Amino acid sequence: MSLLSRTELEILATTSEGWHVSVYMPTHRAGQDTQQDPIRLKNLLAEAENELLAAGVRRPEAEEILAPAQELEHDSLFWREQSDGLALFLSEDGTFVYYRVPHAFQELVAVSDHLMLKPLMPLLTGDGRFYVLALAKGGSQLYHGTRDSLSPADLHDAPESIKDLLRFEDPEKHLGFHTKVRAPDSGGARPAAFHGHGANEQDDTELMLRYFRQVDEAVVDLLQDEEAPLVLVAPENWQGLYREATEYRHLLEEGISKNPKALSESEIHQLAWEIVGPRFEREQAEAASLFKQLAGNDDDQAAEDPEEIIGAAQVGRVATLFVRQGFQRWGTLDPETLAVTFHPKPEPGDQDLVNVAAIQTLLNGGTVYVVKPDQVPSGSDMAALLRY
Repeated sequence: MSLLSRTELEILATTSEGWHVSVYMPTHRAGQDTQQDPIRLKNLLAEAENELLAAGVRRPEAEEILAPAQELEHDSLFWREQSDGLALFLSEDGTFVYYRVPHAFQELVAVSDHLMLKPLMPLLTGDGRFYVLALAKGGSQLYHGTRDSLSPADLHDAPESIKDLLRFEDPEKHLGFHTKVRAPDSGGARPAAFHGHGANEQDDTELMLRYFRQVDEAVVDLLQDEEAPLVLVAPENWQGLYREATEYRHLLEEGISKNPKALSESEIHQLAWEIVGPRFEREQAEAASLFKQLAGNDDDQAAEDPEEIIGAAQVGRVATLFVRQGFQRWGTLDPETLAVTFHPKPEPGDQDLVNVAAIQTLLNGGTVYVVKPDQVPSGSDMAALLRY
């Protein structure tokens, strides 16, 4: 499993020749519904096989394409580690990748000569893409967040805890670590502390900085070219120290100054959304307002014709794209002339050109909002702010 990012989207969008299968489904983290998820996947893969056969693919080839996903049906460990949604992609060349994400997809099976990626758009832009880093001495956790929930992301190269660093200290200089110390006359426990031979506050600060830099290195390596905001959850005295150590350019100034170990995952999500939610809503409202202003002045940078928008997205002209949820337009696009031909129903060789426009907008550094009908500022199915 990979972390969903624009880099991953670019890889998925660059498909090889042959048949491609896209499967989306909601999943459950706990409860009796988890027992139905493998059955749901089995049914969706059966649907995919029927579509491949109807398209003229021989049964042995269809079974070979779907085999990697079918192996998951009986993988109990896989189903114990779910988020809110699952997206699987299979290709005739043997490619197989899946994403467990904090977004409940509607069930969908698509069989075509390209992957259907539009359902991923809410996870790659707007309020579907932010991160939360929970810092604790006993281990840190990165989360991918959406409006609905959080999903853990693995920081493979990060130290599991500060003890991992202490293990490599010179025995003569080794710092002791106590997770809980009884405070005199307090009736309770005070926070964990470091101490040792000649240890002082500067020693502790240097140790914490080393720990934070190693965690941050793993975060930056995982997020790579991401531009999504990152919210820090850590005690107040760690907030400034981590900001000194970090190289991630999109760490927000406002953080959650609490010990994450004292918070549930849902509480962390709620507090993080209070920070990023207004930011996302403001950015979308500003883009919609600008579109209406330009459109009111008959400015060519405000476009609402699907044919124009699809062609503009192909050459990187779309800065912001609004698309109505569920909107599709099947047809072909000539990459040389940018001529668009629409068909009322999918024909051989057709693509969902709205899907193509959304992908190209993201890959060229634009923003895509997949919204309810009343949130498309043009009042139609698509609207775009063009760069020129």
